[in-house]
Amino acid sequence: MPKFIVNYVSAVDYVSTKVGRLAMYAIFLMIGTLLLSAVTRNIIHFPLSWCVELAQFIMTGYYIVGGAYSMQLDSHVRMDLLYDRWSPRTRARVDAVTSFFLVFYLVCLLFGSISSTMYAIEYGERKFSMWNPSMIPIKVIMVFGIFMMLLQSISTFFKDWAKAKGIKLS
Repeated sequence: MPKFIVNYVSAVDYVSTKVGRLAMYAIFLMIGTLLLSAVTRNIIHFPLSWCVELAQFIMTGYYIVGGAYSMQLDSHVRMDLLYDRWSPRTRARVDAVTSFFLVFYLVCLLFGSISSTMYAIEYGERKFSMWNPSMIPIKVIMVFGIFMMLLQSISTFFKDWAKAKGIKLS
């Protein structure tokens, strides 16, 4: 494998690991927010209108930013009617081919998310609710997560390509 591909795979995997592990801690932030909501609503009898919405935003960021790490660990959902029966090299070949479809989808998704984020910034988009939060932060997180997923998909393609060719990628 060319050195720049090995360096690319190493760099993307490193960043995906660090960002994914950091995103895992967002679950505690979400739990704390929902716990605060439950305590203020049921014990203090002073419901906070923003808690559930903030928890929804945290959950969205959690799964969007954690997608690349999930893909790196190969812990994403897969429909495997035949996949388990194939040899590792056949799996790698099929994964390499299907990576093109994933990359195409992610590029389209990235362009749409950038457009949506630019709209939110330009018009100061807010969520229509009692809390009325700005949509800019979650849309920026969305662009970052989709971009990371795209980079990780390309990295995974290179790993599958090397595995299909019987080459060690290091």
